[in-house]
Amino acid sequence: MMRNSKYTKEFRDSSIQLVINSDKSTAKIAADLDVNEKTLYNWIRQYKQANNIAIATPGNTTKESFEDEAKRLRKENMSCPTVPIDNPIKK
Repeated sequence: MMRNSKYTKEFRDSSIQLVINSDKSTAKIAADLDVNEKTLYNWIRQYKQANNIAIATPGNTTKESFEDEAKRLRKENMSCPTVPIDNPIKK
């Protein structure tokens, strides 16, 4: 039986998505939301288990976590040059 939580499922879900989609650290987001950092990490772990997402463990440090990969890819995308549609690249 699950104990009553002082946080709603909607709050937990949006907090997890904030961690996944933000460049901020989980610790910073936890502080901003006034949630214990370990609590937020537990929510993320539970989310990953429920959605069959690989969980980074001390023995599994060579694999990039889902959040780290998403953050890295967002940063890479931001550094990609954009080409205006009305100015095609000429060869």
